[in-house]
Amino acid sequence: MRRLYRKKALSLVKELDAFPKVPESYVETTATGGTVSLIAFTAMALLAFFEFFVYRDTWMKYEYEVDKDFSSKLRINIDITVAMKCQHVGADILDLAETMITSNGIQYEPVIFELTPQQKLWHRTLLLIQNRLREEHSLQEVLYKSVLKGAPTALPPREGTASEPLSACRIHGHVYVNKVAGNFHITVGKPIHHPRGHAHIAAFVSHDTYNFSHRIDHLSFGEEIPGIINPLDGTEKITSNHNEMFQYFITVVPTKLHTSKVSADTHQFSVTERERVINHAAGSHGVSGIFMKYDTSSLMVTVSEQHMPLWQFLVRLCGIIGGIFSTTGMIHGFVGFCFDIVCCRFKLGPYKPREVVLPDPHVNNCAAPLLTDNHVQE
Repeated sequence: MRRLYRKKALSLVKELDAFPKVPESYVETTATGGTVSLIAFTAMALLAFFEFFVYRDTWMKYEYEVDKDFSSKLRINIDITVAMKCQHVGADILDLAETMITSNGIQYEPVIFELTPQQKLWHRTLLLIQNRLREEHSLQEVLYKSVLKGAPTALPPREGTASEPLSACRIHGHVYVNKVAGNFHITVGKPIHHPRGHAHIAAFVSHDTYNFSHRIDHLSFGEEIPGIINPLDGTEKITSNHNEMFQYFITVVPTKLHTSKVSADTHQFSVTERERVINHAAGSHGVSGIFMKYDTSSLMVTVSEQHMPLWQFLVRLCGIIGGIFSTTGMIHGFVGFCFDIVCCRFKLGPYKPREVVLPDPHVNNCAAPLLTDNHVQE
């Protein structure tokens, strides 16, 4: 009984076969069919190879939401070199609530403003990357993917011992501020705080020593991530006027970065630059110095690295193989059909009429006569 049930189940499964087998004796192979098959298999292999690289590649997904975190502090990373001596300049931050932020994390280092050949090469390379980033915004995704793999964006240290006088000041470090609009500025004199605000002691600094030519080696907000290039990195402003005022209007956007290599909370920012000469007689009022006015955006951007799932890759691979197989089969059948129509119309190839050779009546038939029944009986 078991064998009977097994045979019935096997016969039922055979009836459900959707792929009937054609005997090889009924299959006719042609040179054109082999050529089309060779082309189809080559196309399948090439597209499957390229699809594998698409599967391995990743892309960045951007999501936007309202930033609900206003109680945390915002970190500002600063590395600016000013063409004045350190005892003549001072840097501090004043936010929208007239709160003066103590700059304990900022350091003043006497340096030489001119760069060495190695530093100039680094600076030119950085400016080239900045120009490409302004033209092709998609390069920012490349920087996000290669984070922690790229070289640090900090200015390489000066090699050897400096023989020139240290006439410039490098102001670098980091400071934490409230997440409200503020003004980070570098001007003449050291800052002091008093009940009515704040001021800079500039009375003992000669006006002839004013020179706010500067170079921004690095300026970022939030967690410092190696390999990320910020909009103001490498910016250099040279002036010969003692009363020059440089202004940078910055909009900071909180950003959460999630890639296969790093997960960090950082900030992007956009900037608008302006510079003018202070001339009170001409109506251009203000204070000589470098002013960076920043404000935080109410939106937060989440940048996450996306990868094609395995099931989607397999589906696309099956679509490539099946699509090419079906398409080439239809093209081969259509071309064969058109070929048959043309050959039939013009009597070519297998449709060419064959010549029938008729026997010549003047030629004697030498065949032996058939034996009749009478001859057989004898």
